[in-house]
Amino acid sequence: MKKIVSVLILIAAVFMSNSCSKHDDEVIIDCLAESLYVKLHNSTDAVNPKLMNYSVEYSGTGTLISVKWTFGDGTTGTGKEVTHTYAAAGTYEAKAEVTVKKDGTECTSVPKRTVTVN
Repeated sequence: MKKIVSVLILIAAVFMSNSCSKHDDEVIIDCLAESLYVKLHNSTDAVNPKLMNYSVEYSGTGTLISVKWTFGDGTTGTGKEVTHTYAAAGTYEAKAEVTVKKDGTECTSVPKRTVTVN
């Protein structure tokens, strides 16, 4: 009888430990949901049309960990708010790699914005 009780306790412990943790698919869904709270903004400087002001807004319940920028002209930057001067007029695709931490999991999304520089 003691062996049966021990086995049942072991099975219950394994079941409880697995039922409380998130599966990979749940983590992916949570990360996709957090990406909805990330907004990318840009504006052209009033004096210098080649100077672009970029910012990321995060309104979710996690913590914004980092923002890594790719400006579409081969240069990069970091930070929630950055400015970038383009060397030439043209159309560029700017990307912000935004990493958010929520419930012990880090999620990264990459919003993009096409900008035209005169």
